[in-house]
Amino acid sequence: MKKLSVGLLLATLIASQPVLACTKDGSEGFVPENNLFIPVDAKSINTISEAQFNEVIDQVSDVYAPIVSSYGGKLEVVRKWTDGTVNAYAEQEGNIWKVSMFGGLARHKTITPDGFALVVCHEIGHHIAGAPRYAGDDWASNEGQSDYFATTKCLRRVWMNEDNASIVRKMEVPQFLTDSCNKNWKTAADRALCIRGAMAGDSVAKLFAALAWSMKAPKFDTPDPKQVSSTSDSHPATQCRLDTYFQGALCEKSFNEDFSAETEVAGSCHGSTGHTVGLRPRCWFKPTVQ
Repeated sequence: MKKLSVGLLLATLIASQPVLACTKDGSEGFVPENNLFIPVDAKSINTISEAQFNEVIDQVSDVYAPIVSSYGGKLEVVRKWTDGTVNAYAEQEGNIWKVSMFGGLARHKTITPDGFALVVCHEIGHHIAGAPRYAGDDWASNEGQSDYFATTKCLRRVWMNEDNASIVRKMEVPQFLTDSCNKNWKTAADRALCIRGAMAGDSVAKLFAALAWSMKAPKFDTPDPKQVSSTSDSHPATQCRLDTYFQGALCEKSFNEDFSAETEVAGSCHGSTGHTVGLRPRCWFKPTVQ
C-alpha cells in the first residue's frame, strides 16, 4: 500500500510510522523541524481550548470532506489534542487522505482560532490545491501552493456565511491591510473576508517568527524582495509566507474556481491573465506561463 506524507513527525513518531515528508527526508512539516513541545497542562498557554480545537477542525472538515470525496479521497482528520508537538502534517494511504493536527500547535501563544483554521486548510491544500506540486510527487501540492490555497479558497469557503465584518471589528488590524482589502474588493462582505483571512496568516507568520527566534516581525507592508529563479517546493521564509497569505486574501478569483494539477493558471490570480494583485509571490514562485 502506497503511503506518502507531507509534514513532520517527531523522532518517536517517525520510528513507529514510516513517512515521506515535505522535505522528502522526514525533517519538516507545516513548520520546519523544532523541538518545542507544549503539553496539555502547560501554564500560561494560548486561549484555544480543546473545545475550540475540535470546533475549528469540525468547521473546516464539514465543508471539505465532500470536496475531498469529489477528488476520490476520504478525508480523515487525526486529532491529537494531548500531543504537545508544534506542527501538523498530511498523508495519503490509498484513498484515505489524512490531516494530523496537534494540540501543541494550537496551544502556542501566537495561534488564534483563525490561525489554527488556516493550518487545517493548508494541510487539506496538500491534497487538493493542485499545481505547483512537489517535484516528482503525484499528489502533494507544495508548501507555497498549500499556503496560497488556504486564503484564496479554503478560509473563504468556510467563513462565507459568517458575520465577518463584526469579527474583524474586534481585531487590531493594520491600516495597510484594511486599505489594501478595501481597494481590491468591492463589497463589505468580501473586504471583511479579505481582512480576516490575512489576519489568520498574520497569526501563523508570528508562529514562524517565534520558532526562528526572529527579532524582525513579518509585516504586510514589507514584502520579501527575493525573486527565485525556479519555484521552490520547501518552506518559504517567514515574510514570504505572510506575503502568500496576504496575496491569497487579495486574489479576486472565486473560491469556486478550483486550482488544477495540470496548470498553475487555473483558479489563480496570474500574470498571464492580466492580474497584478493577488499573485503567488515571486519569493517562492516562478511562473512557467507568461
